[in-house]
Amino acid sequence: MQMALDLARQALWLTSPNPRVGCVITAADGSVLGQGHTQRAGGPHAEIMALRDAAARGHKVQGATAWVTLEPCAHQGRTGPCCDALAAAGMGRVVSAMHDPNPKVAGQGMSRLAAAGVQTETLRPASDIAVQARELNIGFFSRMERGLPWVRMKVAASLDGQTALLNGQSQWITGPQARADGHAWRARACAILTGIGTVLEDDPLLNVRDLAAPRQPHLVVVDSRLDMPLHAKLLGTQGAGEQARQIWIYTATSDQADKRAALTARGVTVIDCPGPGGKVDLSALLRDLAGREINELHVEAGHKLNGSFIREGLVDEFLVYLAPQLLGPGQGMANLPGLTDLAGAVKLGFHAVDRIGSDLRLLLRRAPDSGQREP
Repeated sequence: MQMALDLARQALWLTSPNPRVGCVITAADGSVLGQGHTQRAGGPHAEIMALRDAAARGHKVQGATAWVTLEPCAHQGRTGPCCDALAAAGMGRVVSAMHDPNPKVAGQGMSRLAAAGVQTETLRPASDIAVQARELNIGFFSRMERGLPWVRMKVAASLDGQTALLNGQSQWITGPQARADGHAWRARACAILTGIGTVLEDDPLLNVRDLAAPRQPHLVVVDSRLDMPLHAKLLGTQGAGEQARQIWIYTATSDQADKRAALTARGVTVIDCPGPGGKVDLSALLRDLAGREINELHVEAGHKLNGSFIREGLVDEFLVYLAPQLLGPGQGMANLPGLTDLAGAVKLGFHAVDRIGSDLRLLLRRAPDSGQREP
């Protein structure tokens, strides 16, 4: 099962919006007959890749054991049901790390295997492998169980919490290793979200660079008044083909008909999502993104939009890079209201702390008593 999990990790940047799954098929003596991981959406799943690998090696799999990091699917989606393929291959036993949270599966994969005479087993949810497999697919579980993507907010700051100087200069607070690591986190996301303020100030590309990523995450821009410049660099990052990057602009205005038409002509989808005060309804935005099969949403925005997400309790995880610098007055991580009582603080817990080059990488999540529902 550890081998299967390692295979699943190889699919980290590949499978969106499908879960990252690995499969290993072994003989009675424990020798490996075939192995594989899920491919691009629409391509074969891990179980099919493992069966093909076994066939290519000239191995027969009748009576063998399949170790899979997620319950084999039981529905006809972009591909056929993997549970039926395993049963048809004559598998003797299937061990899964987790049940599939997809309502179209939800235990049916293992049930159909058992009905076909295959011995089945699912690991305990608290087991180390099951926990790791869930973490690898935390966005998929979030979308299936909550109807929301897993929202990860990335911030690069000085030790005293400044993301830019008062004049807006921010390149570069963190070192090259931290910046490269940030691109790796972008690559695993289904979509990157930013605000129009960042677009107007920095004119960023907001894509994955300097990595051999097989796909570019989609792009989401919160733009209440539809101020998006038609010459913005990010509008040229869509690419072509089946893996083309989608650009979704969420707005709260019904004006700007000419701008809307011009953006649509460039392949941009403009989505009406009005909320109170002429702002975009961020909760509705997240629900809409879940409907567009977004599992992990990577937020890279300015302190104002960051503050809005945090105040509304919409951030599941904080990815913070801290540089060993003190900058003094500047632009902070998030625009939050002043407190008169420490009890009002947003309470977080450290999930992981790592050294990346000369900087620290902190992964934080809401504290268990914060009222935030875990996926």
